[in-house]
Amino acid sequence: RRLAHHLKPLAQIGKHGVTDQALAAIDQQLAAQELIKVKFLDHQDERRALSQLIAERLNASLIGVIGNVATFYRQQPDPDRRRIELPPPSRP
Repeated sequence: RRLAHHLKPLAQIGKHGVTDQALAAIDQQLAAQELIKVKFLDHQDERRALSQLIAERLNASLIGVIGNVATFYRQQPDPDRRRIELPPPSRP
């Protein structure tokens, strides 16, 4: 979440909700940036459920929802194009 703090929302969900066009735009931004924010202009009451739907449909991780903005992460499959290196998982 710390890495996303300074980011501006790159996509918006408006009155039509999570459309195929909105998903395509979010998918394109995730492929380019890995870590993005999406702003909900409408559907504020449903933003958490819609954020989960977006994450599931795009195989992304929902980092969090703060106010009307959701943050998503999806690792770039090409190691040479990765911008964010995650630490290895800790072992119990």
